[in-house]
Amino acid sequence: MPYWDVDPAEFDRPKEECGVFGAYVPNDEAARLTFFGLFALQHRGQESAGIAVSDGNVVRMHKDMGLVSQIFNEDVLQTLPGHISIGHTRYSTTGASVLRNAQPIFCQSQVGEIAVAHNGNLINTRELRERMELEGEHFDTTGDSEVMARLLVRHMPLGIEEAVRRTMAEIKGAYSVCVLTPHALVAFRDPSGVRPLVFGAIRDGWMVASETCAFSPIGGNPARELEAGEAVLIDKDGPRFFQGAASDGEAMCLFEFIYFARPDSEMYHTSLYEARERMGRLLADEHPVEADIVVPVPDSGIPAALGFARATGIPYREGMVKSRYIHRTFIQPDQRIRELGVRMKLTPLRAAIEGQRVVLVDDSIVRGTTTKQIVKLMRDAGAAEVHVRITAPPIAHPCFYGIDMASKGELIASRESIAEICETIGADTLGYLSVENAIKAAGPGAKGFCTACFTGKYPIPVPQNIKKMAFEAPPDVGQLATVASGQPALFE
Repeated sequence: MPYWDVDPAEFDRPKEECGVFGAYVPNDEAARLTFFGLFALQHRGQESAGIAVSDGNVVRMHKDMGLVSQIFNEDVLQTLPGHISIGHTRYSTTGASVLRNAQPIFCQSQVGEIAVAHNGNLINTRELRERMELEGEHFDTTGDSEVMARLLVRHMPLGIEEAVRRTMAEIKGAYSVCVLTPHALVAFRDPSGVRPLVFGAIRDGWMVASETCAFSPIGGNPARELEAGEAVLIDKDGPRFFQGAASDGEAMCLFEFIYFARPDSEMYHTSLYEARERMGRLLADEHPVEADIVVPVPDSGIPAALGFARATGIPYREGMVKSRYIHRTFIQPDQRIRELGVRMKLTPLRAAIEGQRVVLVDDSIVRGTTTKQIVKLMRDAGAAEVHVRITAPPIAHPCFYGIDMASKGELIASRESIAEICETIGADTLGYLSVENAIKAAGPGAKGFCTACFTGKYPIPVPQNIKKMAFEAPPDVGQLATVASGQPALFE
């Protein structure tokens, strides 16, 4: 049954990738810990979720479409006893959003059952899959994660460490992966470190997760991030770190700092809330303006708006109220509901806006349709002027590493100048944070970033056939009609 995303305020955002979590604990509560870990990572994907556990002999799994809290309850968790567990919450970037593509991926191997949870995107999936099919491999899903899982299975008789090394030697792209075997938990990160992965401790056990925010709800403490190309194996002897593949140099996705990761997470030893506040301060330095109030687009624009306000002395005001209960539904909206656009999610506070010169702070502009509607909300609420300030540099290039942010033809910054974008969205002025200052805001602990969607410089070489399709293929006809009409799209 198709569902419809009636969260129009999120339409013009880069879509989250996925969240992974793993636990090795000295009791049968691994699945419960993983549930709460996935709950904290829900922002990274809302299409499906799953948990796989091992009691040392049998691997059990439960997964379904929907939110973590919809899929798991006490009765389900009681069917998942075990001291080792991995979990996944998904936003699809490769493979359709259907149950068979939900993760973890379960496979049989010569040394027992395994399950694999993957965040990211492989760029040589088709090549690997076609080769493996010619060799007699059968695939149950259409995603790239199963390709990785079946490569691991092929090499598993050599031992889990060697299986990881040989698999990493064959796959190309961005990935953070958790693997469950009957006796161990192993996690590894791509050689460029594009996708995040952190290791931590909980009482007498160990955990891995996409973000540190997954640890605190269950009393865990982050220990350190896995380095690019690094892996960790956790079994009865504790954790052992090893290099799965030679590092290409750190190139973490800069959007993790700008938007994706929760603000209470830490990356590169930096609080993301503080990094986003610094982005607002630097944005004020780059694009000053005379105004009466600074208003964030909730929730992701709040830290940067506070930074902008503090740097300029312009008062910070909440100018919109966000409805937190509009999410995914199985009810198809009619045309009248579609036309309401962001008004379904954001309600302007006229008392704060009317007659004011507003600085509107947000994290990004992808297609421009939602920003245009939010600017109109401000105008309709009586704003005298609307000055838009964005903490992400202009997004002009598609992502091939696990972020769904539209084809090049749909990216407004790929076809319009900043002045033209300003006119399109109906703002008085428009200012983007530069790439240099976005990186500077990440703090002194930052090692390196992927900025491909801003600069077109891809740290992992992208095959020309994939690149050509993403750069030259026109948007879907339905999307073109939607963008042209200025209304948010609603997809299956």
